[in-house]
Amino acid sequence: MIPVHGLENAKVGVLGLGRSGLSAARALRDGGAIPIVWDDNAKARERAEAEGFDARDLRRAMDELTRLVVSPGIPHLYPTPNPVIAAALQAGVPVDNDIGLFFQSLGRGWDMFDTVPKVIAITGSNGKSTTSALIHHILESAGRDSQLAGNIGRGVLDIDPLGDGSVVVLELSSYQTDLARSLTPDVAVFTNLSPDHLDRHAGHGGYFAAKRRLFAEGGPDRAVVGVDEAEGQFLANQLAEGPGDDRVIRVSSGTKLTGPGWQVFARKGFLSEYRKGRQIASIDLRNVAGLPGAHNHQNACAAYAACRAVGLAPRMIEDGLHSFAGLPHRSQIVGERGGVRFVNDSKATNVDAALKALEAFPRIRWVCGGLMKEGGLEALYPGLKNVVKAYVIGREAEAFALQIPQADTEVCTTMEAAVARAAEDAQEGEVVLLAPAAASFDQYDNFEKRGDDFVDQVNRALGQ
Repeated sequence: MIPVHGLENAKVGVLGLGRSGLSAARALRDGGAIPIVWDDNAKARERAEAEGFDARDLRRAMDELTRLVVSPGIPHLYPTPNPVIAAALQAGVPVDNDIGLFFQSLGRGWDMFDTVPKVIAITGSNGKSTTSALIHHILESAGRDSQLAGNIGRGVLDIDPLGDGSVVVLELSSYQTDLARSLTPDVAVFTNLSPDHLDRHAGHGGYFAAKRRLFAEGGPDRAVVGVDEAEGQFLANQLAEGPGDDRVIRVSSGTKLTGPGWQVFARKGFLSEYRKGRQIASIDLRNVAGLPGAHNHQNACAAYAACRAVGLAPRMIEDGLHSFAGLPHRSQIVGERGGVRFVNDSKATNVDAALKALEAFPRIRWVCGGLMKEGGLEALYPGLKNVVKAYVIGREAEAFALQIPQADTEVCTTMEAAVARAAEDAQEGEVVLLAPAAASFDQYDNFEKRGDDFVDQVNRALGQ
Protein backbone atom coordinates (compact mmCIF):
# COMPACT_ATOMS: atom_id res chain seq x y z
CA MET A 1 0.00 0.00 0.00
CA ILE A 2 1.05 3.59 -0.67
CA PRO A 3 0.11 5.65 2.44
CA VAL A 4 -1.32 9.07 1.59
CA HIS A 5 0.91 11.90 2.82
CA GLY A 6 0.04 15.53 3.39
CA LEU A 7 -3.37 14.99 5.01
CA GLU A 8 -2.34 13.85 8.49
CA ASN A 9 -5.13 14.33 11.07
CA ALA A 10 -7.40 15.82 8.40
CA LYS A 11 -10.92 14.53 7.82
CA VAL A 12 -11.24 13.39 4.21
CA GLY A 13 -14.48 12.32 2.56
CA VAL A 14 -14.43 9.25 0.31
CA LEU A 15 -17.38 8.96 -2.09
CA GLY A 16 -17.86 5.54 -3.69
CA LEU A 17 -16.63 2.36 -2.02
CA GLY A 18 -15.66 0.12 -4.91
CA ARG A 19 -12.09 -1.00 -5.54
CA SER A 20 -10.54 2.47 -5.81
CA GLY A 21 -12.66 4.04 -3.08
CA LEU A 22 -11.92 1.43 -0.43
CA SER A 23 -8.22 1.40 -1.23
CA ALA A 24 -8.17 5.21 -0.99
CA ALA A 25 -9.85 5.06 2.42
CA ARG A 26 -7.30 2.51 3.64
CA ALA A 27 -4.35 4.50 2.29
CA LEU A 28 -5.67 7.71 3.83
CA ARG A 29 -6.01 6.01 7.22
CA ASP A 30 -2.55 4.46 6.83
CA GLY A 31 -1.09 7.92 6.25
CA GLY A 32 -2.75 9.44 9.32
CA ALA A 33 -5.88 11.00 7.80
CA ILE A 34 -9.39 10.41 9.15
CA PRO A 35 -11.62 9.05 6.37
CA ILE A 36 -15.39 9.57 6.39
CA VAL A 37 -16.92 7.35 3.72
CA TRP A 38 -20.17 6.99 1.81
CA ASP A 39 -21.73 4.88 -0.91
CA ASP A 40 -25.38 4.79 -1.95
CA ASN A 41 -25.15 1.00 -1.83
CA ALA A 42 -25.90 -0.23 1.70
CA LYS A 43 -23.81 -3.39 1.30
CA ALA A 44 -20.79 -1.34 0.27
CA ARG A 45 -21.23 0.81 3.39
CA GLU A 46 -21.50 -2.31 5.54
CA ARG A 47 -18.23 -3.65 4.15
CA ALA A 48 -16.51 -0.36 4.95
CA GLU A 49 -17.96 -0.24 8.45
CA ALA A 50 -16.70 -3.78 9.04
CA GLU A 51 -13.19 -2.38 8.46
CA GLY A 52 -13.82 0.31 11.06
CA PHE A 53 -14.58 3.23 8.75
CA ASP A 54 -17.02 5.97 9.68
CA ALA A 55 -19.80 5.73 7.06
CA ARG A 56 -22.24 8.64 6.91
CA ASP A 57 -23.90 11.02 4.47
CA LEU A 58 -21.10 13.30 3.33
CA ARG A 59 -23.47 16.16 2.57
CA ARG A 60 -24.01 16.50 6.31
CA ALA A 61 -20.27 16.31 7.05
CA MET A 62 -19.09 18.82 4.45
CA ASP A 63 -18.08 21.47 7.00
CA GLU A 64 -15.68 18.93 8.57
CA LEU A 65 -13.87 17.91 5.39
CA THR A 66 -10.47 19.02 4.13
CA ARG A 67 -10.87 17.14 0.85
CA LEU A 68 -13.37 14.94 -0.99
CA VAL A 69 -12.01 11.88 -2.84
CA VAL A 70 -14.30 10.57 -5.58
CA SER A 71 -14.42 7.22 -7.40
CA PRO A 72 -14.15 7.44 -11.21
CA GLY A 73 -17.66 6.22 -12.04
CA ILE A 74 -19.33 9.14 -10.24
CA PRO A 75 -20.12 12.24 -12.38
CA HIS A 76 -18.35 15.33 -11.04
CA LEU A 77 -19.49 17.89 -13.63
CA TYR A 78 -21.39 16.51 -16.62
CA PRO A 79 -24.14 15.65 -17.28
CA THR A 80 -24.80 16.88 -13.71
CA PRO A 81 -22.61 16.67 -10.61
CA ASN A 82 -23.41 14.04 -8.02
CA PRO A 83 -25.22 15.75 -5.09
CA VAL A 84 -22.28 15.16 -2.73
CA ILE A 85 -19.85 16.67 -5.23
CA ALA A 86 -22.22 19.59 -5.82
CA ALA A 87 -22.21 20.21 -2.07
CA ALA A 88 -18.39 20.12 -2.03
CA LEU A 89 -18.18 22.59 -4.91
CA GLN A 90 -20.50 24.97 -3.10
CA ALA A 91 -18.59 24.60 0.18
CA GLY A 92 -15.18 25.06 -1.47
CA VAL A 93 -13.95 21.60 -0.45
CA PRO A 94 -11.27 20.44 -2.94
CA VAL A 95 -12.38 17.42 -5.00
CA ASP A 96 -9.76 14.81 -5.89
CA ASN A 97 -9.38 11.11 -6.70
CA ASP A 98 -7.03 8.24 -5.84
CA ILE A 99 -4.74 9.11 -8.76
CA GLY A 100 -4.21 12.60 -7.36
CA LEU A 101 -3.51 11.17 -3.90
CA PHE A 102 -1.01 8.73 -5.40
CA PHE A 103 1.03 11.40 -7.19
CA GLN A 104 0.80 13.66 -4.13
CA SER A 105 2.31 10.92 -1.97
CA LEU A 106 5.22 9.81 -4.18
CA GLY A 107 8.84 10.57 -3.44
CA ARG A 108 9.14 9.79 0.28
CA GLY A 109 12.58 8.26 0.94
CA TRP A 110 13.62 8.25 -2.71
CA ASP A 111 16.85 10.09 -1.85
CA MET A 112 18.12 6.72 -0.60
CA PHE A 113 17.74 5.06 -4.01
CA ASP A 114 20.57 4.68 -6.51
CA THR A 115 18.00 4.78 -9.32
CA VAL A 116 14.84 6.80 -8.71
CA PRO A 117 11.57 4.97 -9.50
CA LYS A 118 9.56 6.10 -12.51
CA VAL A 119 5.89 6.31 -13.43
CA ILE A 120 4.60 5.66 -16.96
CA ALA A 121 0.99 6.82 -17.40
CA ILE A 122 -1.10 5.78 -20.41
CA THR A 123 -4.31 7.37 -21.61
CA GLY A 124 -6.31 7.50 -24.86
CA SER A 125 -9.52 6.03 -26.27
CA ASN A 126 -8.59 2.60 -27.62
CA GLY A 127 -5.68 0.32 -26.85
CA LYS A 128 -4.63 1.83 -23.55
CA SER A 129 -5.22 -1.41 -21.61
CA THR A 130 -3.23 -3.47 -24.09
CA THR A 131 -0.50 -0.82 -24.24
CA SER A 132 -0.30 -0.64 -20.44
CA ALA A 133 -0.17 -4.41 -20.02
CA LEU A 134 2.38 -4.68 -22.83
CA ILE A 135 4.69 -2.07 -21.26
CA HIS A 136 4.45 -3.89 -17.92
CA HIS A 137 5.19 -7.23 -19.58
CA ILE A 138 8.20 -5.90 -21.51
CA LEU A 139 9.66 -4.33 -18.36
CA GLU A 140 9.23 -7.54 -16.40
CA SER A 141 10.67 -9.69 -19.19
CA ALA A 142 13.69 -7.36 -19.23
CA GLY A 143 14.19 -7.87 -15.48
CA ARG A 144 12.87 -4.47 -14.35
CA ASP A 145 10.75 -4.32 -11.21
CA SER A 146 7.32 -3.20 -12.47
CA GLN A 147 3.77 -2.87 -11.16
CA LEU A 148 0.58 -2.40 -13.20
CA ALA A 149 -2.23 -0.33 -11.70
CA GLY A 150 -4.92 2.31 -12.20
CA ASN A 151 -7.73 1.46 -14.57
CA ILE A 152 -6.25 -2.03 -14.97
CA GLY A 153 -4.71 -4.42 -12.47
CA ARG A 154 -4.55 -3.16 -8.89
CA GLY A 155 -5.90 0.05 -7.42
CA VAL A 156 -3.11 2.63 -7.60
CA LEU A 157 -2.89 3.02 -3.81
CA ASP A 158 -2.91 -0.77 -3.33
CA ILE A 159 0.46 -1.32 -4.98
CA ASP A 160 3.59 -2.23 -3.05
CA PRO A 161 6.01 0.52 -1.95
CA LEU A 162 8.33 1.40 -4.81
CA GLY A 163 11.86 0.02 -4.83
CA ASP A 164 15.17 1.12 -6.31
CA GLY A 165 14.77 1.52 -10.09
CA SER A 166 11.19 0.24 -10.13
CA VAL A 167 8.54 1.38 -12.60
CA VAL A 168 4.81 1.89 -12.04
CA VAL A 169 2.67 1.54 -15.18
CA LEU A 170 -0.68 3.32 -14.86
CA GLU A 171 -3.62 3.06 -17.21
CA LEU A 172 -5.70 6.22 -16.77
CA SER A 173 -9.21 6.84 -18.05
CA SER A 174 -10.54 10.28 -18.93
CA TYR A 175 -12.51 10.23 -15.68
CA GLN A 176 -9.28 9.84 -13.75
CA THR A 177 -7.18 12.40 -15.64
CA ASP A 178 -10.02 14.94 -15.54
CA LEU A 179 -10.22 15.06 -11.75
CA ALA A 180 -6.76 14.27 -10.33
CA ARG A 181 -5.29 17.33 -8.60
CA SER A 182 -1.73 16.00 -8.92
CA LEU A 183 -0.41 14.50 -12.18
CA THR A 184 3.37 14.09 -12.42
CA PRO A 185 4.30 11.05 -14.53
CA ASP A 186 7.84 10.65 -15.83
CA VAL A 187 6.54 9.32 -19.15
CA ALA A 188 3.02 10.01 -20.45
CA VAL A 189 1.48 8.10 -23.36
CA PHE A 190 -1.43 9.18 -25.58
CA THR A 191 -2.60 6.30 -27.78
CA ASN A 192 -5.39 7.83 -29.91
CA LEU A 193 -8.73 9.58 -29.66
CA SER A 194 -12.19 8.55 -30.83
CA PRO A 195 -15.64 9.58 -29.52
CA ASP A 196 -16.48 7.96 -26.17
CA HIS A 197 -17.94 8.98 -22.80
CA LEU A 198 -19.17 12.20 -24.42
CA ASP A 199 -21.99 12.67 -21.90
CA ARG A 200 -19.42 12.80 -19.07
CA HIS A 201 -17.35 15.45 -20.84
CA ALA A 202 -20.03 17.52 -22.60
CA GLY A 203 -18.76 16.56 -26.04
CA HIS A 204 -15.65 15.60 -27.98
CA GLY A 205 -13.70 18.72 -27.02
CA GLY A 206 -14.25 18.15 -23.32
CA TYR A 207 -13.21 14.53 -23.71
CA PHE A 208 -9.93 15.53 -25.39
CA ALA A 209 -9.34 18.22 -22.76
CA ALA A 210 -9.60 15.58 -20.01
CA LYS A 211 -6.94 13.45 -21.74
CA ARG A 212 -4.74 16.48 -22.44
CA ARG A 213 -4.48 17.29 -18.70
CA LEU A 214 -2.05 14.40 -18.25
CA PHE A 215 0.41 16.25 -20.48
CA ALA A 216 -0.40 19.94 -20.01
CA GLU A 217 -0.59 19.76 -16.21
CA GLY A 218 1.42 16.58 -15.72
CA GLY A 219 4.59 17.95 -17.29
CA PRO A 220 6.15 14.56 -18.14
CA ASP A 221 9.86 14.35 -18.93
CA ARG A 222 8.90 12.47 -22.08
CA ALA A 223 5.62 12.30 -23.97
CA VAL A 224 4.71 9.46 -26.33
CA VAL A 225 1.95 10.73 -28.62
CA GLY A 226 -0.04 8.87 -31.26
CA VAL A 227 -0.34 11.25 -34.21
CA ASP A 228 -2.76 9.38 -36.46
CA GLU A 229 -5.56 11.81 -35.51
CA ALA A 230 -5.64 15.60 -35.54
CA GLU A 231 -5.85 15.76 -31.74
CA GLY A 232 -2.61 13.81 -31.35
CA GLN A 233 -0.86 15.99 -33.92
CA PHE A 234 -2.06 19.08 -32.06
CA LEU A 235 -0.93 17.68 -28.69
CA ALA A 236 2.54 16.79 -29.99
CA ASN A 237 2.83 20.24 -31.55
CA GLN A 238 1.95 21.95 -28.28
CA LEU A 239 4.40 19.91 -26.24
CA ALA A 240 7.45 20.19 -28.54
CA GLU A 241 9.68 23.27 -28.75
CA GLY A 242 10.51 22.43 -32.35
CA PRO A 243 10.80 19.59 -34.90
CA GLY A 244 13.95 18.20 -33.25
CA ASP A 245 12.65 18.20 -29.66
CA ASP A 246 13.07 14.56 -28.65
CA ARG A 247 11.14 14.99 -25.42
CA VAL A 248 8.15 14.16 -27.64
CA ILE A 249 8.15 10.74 -29.31
CA ARG A 250 5.64 10.67 -32.16
CA VAL A 251 3.96 7.30 -32.87
CA SER A 252 1.97 6.12 -35.89
CA SER A 253 0.48 2.98 -37.35
CA GLY A 254 0.50 3.14 -41.13
CA THR A 255 2.36 6.40 -41.73
CA LYS A 256 6.11 6.80 -42.12
CA LEU A 257 7.19 9.62 -39.83
CA THR A 258 10.12 11.77 -40.88
CA GLY A 259 12.07 14.70 -39.47
CA PRO A 260 14.85 15.41 -36.99
CA GLY A 261 12.92 14.34 -33.90
CA TRP A 262 12.16 10.94 -32.34
CA GLN A 263 9.61 8.74 -34.14
CA VAL A 264 8.32 5.19 -33.84
CA PHE A 265 5.95 3.89 -36.51
CA ALA A 266 4.67 0.66 -38.03
CA ARG A 267 4.17 0.07 -41.75
CA LYS A 268 3.38 -3.20 -43.52
CA GLY A 269 3.96 -5.11 -40.31
CA PHE A 270 7.36 -3.65 -39.45
CA LEU A 271 8.05 -1.35 -36.48
CA SER A 272 10.75 1.28 -37.09
CA GLU A 273 12.46 3.67 -34.71
CA TYR A 274 13.98 6.85 -36.16
CA ARG A 275 15.95 9.49 -34.28
CA LYS A 276 17.58 12.60 -35.73
CA GLY A 277 16.70 11.37 -39.20
CA ARG A 278 18.41 7.99 -38.81
CA GLN A 279 16.91 4.55 -38.31
CA ILE A 280 17.82 3.10 -34.92
CA ALA A 281 15.93 -0.21 -34.93
CA SER A 282 13.39 -2.34 -36.82
CA ILE A 283 11.16 -5.17 -35.57
CA ASP A 284 9.01 -7.55 -37.63
CA LEU A 285 5.57 -7.58 -35.94
CA ARG A 286 3.86 -9.89 -38.42
CA ASN A 287 4.48 -13.03 -36.39
CA VAL A 288 3.81 -11.53 -32.96
CA ALA A 289 0.78 -13.68 -32.12
CA GLY A 290 -0.45 -11.57 -29.20
CA LEU A 291 -0.66 -8.36 -31.27
CA PRO A 292 -2.63 -8.98 -34.49
CA GLY A 293 -3.71 -6.13 -36.76
CA ALA A 294 -2.73 -2.51 -37.36
CA HIS A 295 -4.40 -1.29 -34.16
CA ASN A 296 -2.21 -3.62 -32.10
CA HIS A 297 0.81 -2.51 -34.08
CA GLN A 298 0.00 1.01 -32.90
CA ASN A 299 -0.09 -0.34 -29.33
CA ALA A 300 3.27 -2.02 -29.93
CA CYS A 301 4.76 1.27 -31.16
CA ALA A 302 3.51 3.17 -28.11
CA ALA A 303 4.80 0.51 -25.73
CA TYR A 304 8.14 0.35 -27.54
CA ALA A 305 8.55 4.14 -27.30
CA ALA A 306 7.66 4.21 -23.59
CA CYS A 307 10.13 1.43 -22.81
CA ARG A 308 12.86 3.17 -24.82
CA ALA A 309 12.12 6.33 -22.81
CA VAL A 310 13.01 4.50 -19.58
CA GLY A 311 16.22 3.07 -21.00
CA LEU A 312 15.42 -0.38 -22.44
CA ALA A 313 17.37 -1.57 -25.47
CA PRO A 314 15.49 -2.48 -28.69
CA ARG A 315 16.41 -6.18 -28.45
CA MET A 316 14.99 -6.42 -24.92
CA ILE A 317 11.75 -4.84 -26.10
CA GLU A 318 11.56 -7.16 -29.11
CA ASP A 319 11.88 -10.21 -26.86
CA GLY A 320 9.03 -8.88 -24.70
CA LEU A 321 6.79 -8.26 -27.71
CA HIS A 322 7.17 -11.86 -28.88
CA SER A 323 6.38 -13.33 -25.45
CA PHE A 324 3.26 -11.17 -24.89
CA ALA A 325 0.14 -13.35 -24.84
CA GLY A 326 -2.39 -10.52 -25.17
CA LEU A 327 -5.22 -9.55 -22.85
CA PRO A 328 -8.55 -11.31 -22.38
CA HIS A 329 -11.34 -9.78 -24.49
CA ARG A 330 -8.88 -7.81 -26.66
CA SER A 331 -8.05 -9.61 -29.94
CA GLN A 332 -7.80 -12.79 -27.85
CA ILE A 333 -7.48 -16.01 -29.86
CA VAL A 334 -9.66 -18.48 -27.97
CA GLY A 335 -9.76 -21.48 -30.32
CA GLU A 336 -9.09 -22.90 -33.76
CA ARG A 337 -10.59 -25.71 -35.82
CA GLY A 338 -10.16 -26.67 -39.44
CA GLY A 339 -8.25 -23.51 -40.26
CA VAL A 340 -10.91 -21.30 -38.63
CA ARG A 341 -9.79 -19.02 -35.78
CA PHE A 342 -12.12 -17.74 -33.06
CA VAL A 343 -11.19 -14.29 -31.71
CA ASN A 344 -12.69 -12.54 -28.68
CA ASP A 345 -12.59 -8.72 -28.91
CA SER A 346 -15.49 -8.01 -26.55
CA LYS A 347 -13.69 -4.82 -25.46
CA ALA A 348 -14.50 -3.33 -28.89
CA THR A 349 -17.46 -1.51 -27.37
CA ASN A 350 -17.34 1.51 -29.70
CA VAL A 351 -17.36 1.86 -33.47
CA ASP A 352 -13.73 2.92 -33.79
CA ALA A 353 -12.45 -0.10 -31.85
CA ALA A 354 -14.69 -2.44 -33.84
CA LEU A 355 -13.43 -0.95 -37.13
CA LYS A 356 -9.84 -1.64 -36.10
CA ALA A 357 -10.79 -5.24 -35.27
CA LEU A 358 -12.52 -5.67 -38.65
CA GLU A 359 -9.45 -4.32 -40.43
CA ALA A 360 -7.17 -6.83 -38.68
CA PHE A 361 -8.47 -9.92 -40.50
CA PRO A 362 -9.32 -10.53 -44.20
CA ARG A 363 -12.36 -12.88 -44.00
CA ILE A 364 -14.61 -12.49 -41.00
CA ARG A 365 -17.73 -14.10 -39.58
CA TRP A 366 -18.64 -11.12 -37.42
CA VAL A 367 -20.52 -11.50 -34.12
CA CYS A 368 -21.78 -8.02 -33.27
CA GLY A 369 -24.54 -6.06 -31.57
CA GLY A 370 -25.65 -4.86 -28.17
CA LEU A 371 -26.51 -1.45 -26.78
CA MET A 372 -25.64 0.97 -29.59
CA LYS A 373 -23.85 4.20 -28.72
CA GLU A 374 -24.49 7.64 -30.17
CA GLY A 375 -23.51 8.25 -33.77
CA GLY A 376 -24.61 4.99 -35.37
CA LEU A 377 -22.37 2.54 -37.23
CA GLU A 378 -21.50 4.46 -40.37
CA ALA A 379 -17.88 5.02 -39.31
CA LEU A 380 -17.14 1.28 -39.45
CA TYR A 381 -18.46 0.78 -42.99
CA PRO A 382 -14.91 0.72 -44.48
CA GLY A 383 -14.24 -2.46 -42.48
CA LEU A 384 -17.27 -4.29 -43.87
CA LYS A 385 -15.29 -5.27 -46.96
CA ASN A 386 -13.67 -7.94 -44.75
CA VAL A 387 -16.99 -9.27 -43.42
CA VAL A 388 -18.33 -12.44 -45.03
CA LYS A 389 -21.41 -12.36 -42.82
CA ALA A 390 -22.59 -10.65 -39.61
CA TYR A 391 -24.37 -12.53 -36.81
CA VAL A 392 -26.22 -9.97 -34.72
CA ILE A 393 -26.92 -10.32 -30.98
CA GLY A 394 -28.69 -8.12 -28.45
CA ARG A 395 -32.21 -7.14 -27.51
CA GLU A 396 -32.33 -4.72 -30.44
CA ALA A 397 -30.61 -7.07 -32.90
CA GLU A 398 -32.97 -6.29 -35.77
CA ALA A 399 -32.43 -2.53 -35.45
CA PHE A 400 -28.66 -3.09 -35.27
CA ALA A 401 -28.72 -5.24 -38.41
CA LEU A 402 -30.55 -2.48 -40.30
CA GLN A 403 -27.58 -0.17 -39.55
CA ILE A 404 -25.26 -2.36 -41.68
CA PRO A 405 -27.14 -2.83 -44.97
CA GLN A 406 -23.91 -3.47 -46.89
CA ALA A 407 -23.31 -6.74 -45.03
CA ASP A 408 -25.05 -10.10 -45.24
CA THR A 409 -26.66 -10.31 -41.79
CA GLU A 410 -28.43 -12.89 -39.66
CA VAL A 411 -30.37 -11.85 -36.57
CA CYS A 412 -29.42 -14.32 -33.84
CA THR A 413 -30.21 -12.32 -30.66
CA THR A 414 -28.25 -14.62 -28.32
CA MET A 415 -24.53 -15.35 -28.18
CA GLU A 416 -25.28 -19.07 -28.18
CA ALA A 417 -27.13 -18.89 -31.50
CA ALA A 418 -24.62 -16.49 -33.08
CA VAL A 419 -21.54 -18.58 -32.30
CA ALA A 420 -23.24 -21.83 -33.30
CA ARG A 421 -24.33 -20.43 -36.68
CA ALA A 422 -20.96 -18.73 -37.36
CA ALA A 423 -19.03 -21.88 -36.46
CA GLU A 424 -21.28 -23.94 -38.73
CA ASP A 425 -20.86 -21.54 -41.67
CA ALA A 426 -17.13 -20.73 -41.33
CA GLN A 427 -14.68 -21.98 -43.94
CA GLU A 428 -10.94 -22.58 -43.75
CA GLY A 429 -9.01 -19.31 -43.55
CA GLU A 430 -11.88 -17.37 -41.98
CA VAL A 431 -12.11 -15.81 -38.52
CA VAL A 432 -15.13 -15.89 -36.23
CA LEU A 433 -14.74 -12.52 -34.52
CA LEU A 434 -16.64 -11.03 -31.59
CA ALA A 435 -16.25 -7.25 -32.00
CA PRO A 436 -19.64 -5.91 -30.83
CA ALA A 437 -19.34 -2.17 -31.69
CA ALA A 438 -21.78 -1.67 -28.82
CA ALA A 439 -22.05 -1.68 -25.05
CA SER A 440 -22.95 -4.92 -23.30
CA PHE A 441 -25.50 -3.71 -20.78
CA ASP A 442 -28.62 -4.86 -22.64
CA GLN A 443 -27.67 -8.50 -21.96
CA TYR A 444 -24.57 -8.56 -19.73
CA ASP A 445 -23.22 -6.79 -16.66
CA ASN A 446 -20.05 -5.78 -18.51
CA PHE A 447 -17.94 -6.53 -21.58
CA GLU A 448 -15.97 -9.16 -19.63
CA LYS A 449 -19.13 -11.22 -19.02
CA ARG A 450 -20.00 -10.92 -22.72
CA GLY A 451 -16.52 -12.08 -23.70
CA ASP A 452 -16.66 -14.97 -21.25
CA ASP A 453 -19.96 -16.09 -22.80
CA PHE A 454 -18.38 -15.98 -26.26
CA VAL A 455 -15.48 -18.14 -25.03
CA ASP A 456 -17.91 -20.61 -23.42
CA GLN A 457 -19.95 -20.86 -26.62
CA VAL A 458 -16.82 -21.32 -28.75
CA ASN A 459 -15.66 -24.13 -26.46
CA ARG A 460 -19.08 -25.72 -26.80
CA ALA A 461 -19.01 -25.40 -30.59
CA LEU A 462 -15.54 -26.94 -30.68
CA GLY A 463 -16.57 -29.75 -28.36
CA GLN A 464 -14.18 -28.70 -25.62
